Parts: sequence; structure tokens; C-alpha cells
Amino acid sequence: MRAAGRAAWARVWDRVAASDPGLLRLTAGLRTVSAIALTLAVLSLLRASVPHLVAGAMAAMVSMFAIREKQRGQQAVTLAQGLPVALASVSLSALLNSRVVAGDVFFVLLIFGAVYSRRFGDRGTALGLIGFQIYFLSLFVGATVSALPRLYGVLGVAFVCSALVRFALVPETPTGTLDRLRRAFRARFAQLVTAQLALLDAGPDDMEKALVDVREGTARLHETALLIQGRLEDGTSDETAARLVQRRIADAEVAAERLGLLLLTARSAERGHTLTLHLPGAPVPAGDRLPKRDETTDTLRRDLEALRLLVLRPAGTDSGTGLAHVRNRLLGYREEENLPPASDAVQDVFRGIGEAGRAVLGLRIAVDGPQDESEDTPATTRSREELDAEDVAIAGSEEAEGEDAERTGLRRPTTRAAVQVAVGSSLAIIGGEFLSSQRWYWAVLTCWIVFINTSSTGEILVKGYRRLLGTVLGVVAGIGLAGLVGHHTWTAFALVLLFIFAMFYTAPLSYTLMSFFVTAMLGLLYTLLHTYSASVLVLRVEETALGAACGVVAAALVLPVHTDRRTNELLGTVLARLTDVTEAAVDQLSGGAPAELLDKARDLDQALADLSASTQPLTHPITPLRARRDTARYVVALLETCAYHARYLAATAELLPTHPSIAADPRLREAGRRIVHNIGVIGAYVTDEGEDGDGVGAIETGPSIASLLRPGTPGTPRYGRVTDRVLRHLQRLDEAVVGLARPLDVPIAAPAQ
Repeated sequence: MRAAGRAAWARVWDRVAASDPGLLRLTAGLRTVSAIALTLAVLSLLRASVPHLVAGAMAAMVSMFAIREKQRGQQAVTLAQGLPVALASVSLSALLNSRVVAGDVFFVLLIFGAVYSRRFGDRGTALGLIGFQIYFLSLFVGATVSALPRLYGVLGVAFVCSALVRFALVPETPTGTLDRLRRAFRARFAQLVTAQLALLDAGPDDMEKALVDVREGTARLHETALLIQGRLEDGTSDETAARLVQRRIADAEVAAERLGLLLLTARSAERGHTLTLHLPGAPVPAGDRLPKRDETTDTLRRDLEALRLLVLRPAGTDSGTGLAHVRNRLLGYREEENLPPASDAVQDVFRGIGEAGRAVLGLRIAVDGPQDESEDTPATTRSREELDAEDVAIAGSEEAEGEDAERTGLRRPTTRAAVQVAVGSSLAIIGGEFLSSQRWYWAVLTCWIVFINTSSTGEILVKGYRRLLGTVLGVVAGIGLAGLVGHHTWTAFALVLLFIFAMFYTAPLSYTLMSFFVTAMLGLLYTLLHTYSASVLVLRVEETALGAACGVVAAALVLPVHTDRRTNELLGTVLARLTDVTEAAVDQLSGGAPAELLDKARDLDQALADLSASTQPLTHPITPLRARRDTARYVVALLETCAYHARYLAATAELLPTHPSIAADPRLREAGRRIVHNIGVIGAYVTDEGEDGDGVGAIETGPSIASLLRPGTPGTPRYGRVTDRVLRHLQRLDEAVVGLARPLDVPIAAPAQ
């Protein structure tokens, strides 16, 4: 019973870890709630009044979520600097409380400075956020000069409790976070294999759902890989270890994605296209040429189950003949003689399973150290030797350096955003005073918040709409909760803690849900302050709508960055990164000098993630421009397809010095030239260079990549299987780039006769 209970708990925990990579949301919620609870406990022992309890709770929350640095030393310095900033902010608020005009002018200047400080990195962002939020807190509790000494004490208690929770009670270290992210990667890898199993078994009526699950699993695995990439430098012991884990994560991601594509190809009557795995709503491939029940499909099903077992097995439990047998069998599929008799497409799936098994082995060695080799077969030994040789090559590589040009003046995003939010806040103050001379600051808060982590007018509009929707729903909940709780102080505080946890846990998932929990929590705080009424919560809706409108107006009229311009800039960045990866990978595959290919590939992934986020206003369900929405989704999906092929080429190129079956082929350089040229043409058309269409050129088309490298000349060796794969990925990348030209209206030259 105990063993079954532990197994059930492990499955539940794996699901939690997979849904919350690195437990980042869970940890953020728990730490914030713990800091607030500790602050309330200390203040209650000091017999603080309810307004001071509310102020302490809000200050503890601000001091927790404002600081985003990863290293504990940097966090401590920022927290220590944040307390004087908070004391100065609450003092100025109390002093200017009775001077309306001076107070409003200072508030606008404070808002400008808080946003502008983001250009100074995480510490500048944190101090600016603390200054603004504590000023807002003092307005909320009605701070006065006579009350300042007690408020100083409350803020001091809140910051000290925050430090105790952060560094002692619920510590979070970069190494621990990275370790949890790696476990999340393993769990999401296993979930993707589960979805691929369902794709293998799906009937005609279930294929669409199975394909959606594979698509979502692939995207979630990629998301976790990006999170790991952002934590590697701080969470590993040295640069070599970081690069090794980076390489193994990339190998595993490519192997998992390729396995899904191979399964899709085996199921369909025609070769599966990578775009199908990246485009939401893409049609299910026609036909089904894979028998549901025969010896080969049973073996395939068994080996996918074995792969999932291998992925999920925790470190330290790899000993034993059974698991070694599973590992050896999967790695054996990397040898041609071990493949079962089947069609080429099905044999490719078995090869994909073998490569996925090798990727899992490499990741285990990189993360957990040397593994038990006593039961190895020759195929497994060869895989280990390849991995060892790659490790040596990675250890001897040097870091590439680069410089990014920085914008200056009003073109700098932080300066532009600071000016916009200052103008929007001024409008919100004026309009808010007309609605309520006491609670006008809600409009300012909304205007401030809709500018956080947004870069275009469309993003601000969508964020304002979501905040308003969440606020309306939260008001309804707040009215009901206030009636139920009444003036039961500690019951209300318990619900406040619950809502704060829910707010932090849902924030990355849904801005509407976060706004809902914030508003419901504020309804309870108003109840505690004896200022609650239904009219107050209705006023909050009105102020929220006003603040969102002021934010949109300021974004649209003051130094505007239209969504089209923003997405074109990011699209140009993605294309530039795609060019870097493709050109460097093809050059290395052609015999050129080694380059930091995986770093370039991750730069491409990050640029693509930024583009995907910026297109949300274009792809939002309520957008009336349906054709534009479909085009945006199609372009992003094509770019994700290009990125997948570029990642494969980069990973393969890095194997050149160590892999016995891969050799440089100078003829690949000509094949890559056309692809790089076409990417450059598209990039010129979506940036200012291509506005008039003159001197940019057109997309080149012609024979397939394979025909360009036809091995018919005397003395030319036949392709090996890995070289065939490189050619296939180059061909698919070429097709995807040409396909990208059509929705972007880039001219395509007629093929040469």
C-alpha cells in the first residue's frame, strides 16, 4: 500500500512539476504568502491596528515580488536599498497628502522615474516598483505625517520578515531552481511521449485531438528548455558544465520533436510536414498507412512506453538488469542491423526512438554524472563514447562574444514607455478626480500596470481589456465575500492570503484571473478598513476602465509604437537570428570553422518567443480582422518550423568533430547560400529597407537541395544516413522560407530554365 501511495504521489508530483516548470509559480506564491503571514503575526503581537496590518501585508507583498534577481547576494543588496526608498516614498506621500497639485505632480514624476529606471536592469526595476507601490500603499491607507513613525516601523517589520522568508524560511537558490527545471523538463518530455503514444493509437475520430496534444506537448517542452537556458549560467558550477547541460537539453528537445514528426509521417499517407506540429488548427494529414495491431506496431508501442519509463526514472535508480536492458534495446535502434522489418517510415520511427534514448542518456550523464556501464551492449558503448567525445569538445570550446547596439534618446524603449505612462497617468489623475476625489489613484494604478511588460499599442489594449474583465468579475466576488466575512478580521486575512497565492500562481497563465483575485482581495481589504460598500467596488470598475482608456490613449498618441511596427521589428530580429544559425551551421557542416551554434540557436528561440508574445493582439479571439489573425498565426508557425530545422542543423554541425558517421561536405555551402539569400530578402521587405521594394531582390526558387548535391560525379561518396537527414532538414528549411514569402507578399522569382 505504501509503495502504491508513493507511486501515486510521484505521478501527481510529476504532473505538478510539468504544469509549473521549476515550480516557479508555486514557489513565488508560497514565499509571498509566507512573508505576509509572518508580517501579520509579528504586527499582531505588537498590537498593531488593522490599517497597519493592511499596510504591512501590502509592503511585504511588494518587497517579495519586486525583486527578480537570481543571485542571493544581489537580492540582499536590492532589498536593503529598497527599504530607504520605501521610507522616502511613504514620507513624501504623507507630506504631500494635503497639497493636491504638488502631490499629483510628484506622483507623475515618480511614475516616470519608476518606469525609466527599468533601463538600469533588475535592480533599477525593483527600486522603481517599490517606490511606486509604497506611494500607492500610503494613499490606500491614508498616511499622514503624524502616523509616519508607526508606518516606518510597519515597513521595517515587513522588509525584515520578507528577508527572513527569502533567505531562511523558504530559500530559493539558482541551483535548486535549475534542478527543479530539469525535473520539469523530464516530466514534460515524458508527457510528450505519452501524447505521441496516443497519436500512434488514435483512430480517425481521435487523430485531431491526438495531434493537438502532441503540438501542445512540443510547445511546452520548448518553453521549459528556454526557462532552463535562462537559468544555466547562475545555476551551474562553471561555464563548461552550463554548456554541457545546454547541449544535452538541445539534443533532447530536437530528438523529441523529431520523433513526433516521424510518427506523424508513419501514420499518414504522405510525409508529415513540420508545420503541422506548429500551426494551431492545421488539418490532420489524410490517410492511415500504419496497421493498428501487428507485431511491428506492438513493438513500437512497447518501445515508446520504454522510452517514457527511461525518461521518468529518477536519478540514482538506474541500476538493475531490467532498466539496462530497456536502455540497450532503445540505443540498439541506432544500428541498422537492429531495426525490425518494416516500411522506411516505420523504421525511421525506430531510429527516432534510438536517438531519443541517446539524448536521454546524454542528459543523465550531464546532470547526474557517470552511469552504471556494467550491462552495456556494444551499441550502448558506442553511444557513450560519442557522448564522451562531445563532452571533451564542449570543454575545449571558447565563448563567442558579441555586442548589441543600444538605442538612445526617445527611441530607447524605457524612455518612450516612461513618457507614455507619465502622460497616461496625468490623464488618469484628472479623470479620476472627477470620479472620486478619494480613490482616484485606482485609475493611475491601472494605467501603470497596463504598461508593464508591454511594447505596443495593441498589447496595451489587450492587457487593459483583460484587466477590466477580471476587475468586473472580481467586484462580483468581492461583494459576495464581503457579505459573508463581515468584520471577522482573521477570516478575512486568511482569504486575503489565499487570493494572493492564487494571484501569483495564475499570473503567468491568465492576466484576467490575476485581476480577478486582486479585486476580490481588495474587496476584503476594504471590509477590514471599514470602507467597504458596493458603490466603492463599482467605483473601482469605473476607475479601472478609465485607467485602461488613458493608457491606450497615451500609447496611441504619444510616441506610439503600432503593433504592425513592433511585430515587423521583432520579425526582422527573428529572421536575422535565423540567418545567423543557418549560415553558421551550414558553414560548419561544409568544413568551416566551429561557431557557438547552440548559443545562436537559443538567441533565435528567444527572439521567436518575443515575436509570438507581440502578435497576441493580432491573434486574440476577439479581433475582428480574421484574415490578419490567420496570417499572423501562419507566419509564426512557419517561423517555428524554420527554427526547428535550424536547431537540428546546429546540433548536427556541433557533432562534426566527434561523430564517426558525419563528415563535412563543402557542397552544402552552395545549398545554404540560397536559403540565406531568401531569408535576407524577406528580412529586407519587412523592415524599412523593403518599403519601396527597390533593390531588394526576389525569392530564389529552383531544384531541390538534394538535386543540387547529386552524388553522381566520379569519386563522390554516397550519402550516409545522417547526411541524408541534413539534406532533408535543409530541404524543409528551404521550403518553409519560400512558404514564408507568400503571406508576407514578398515577390518570388520564376525558376531559372
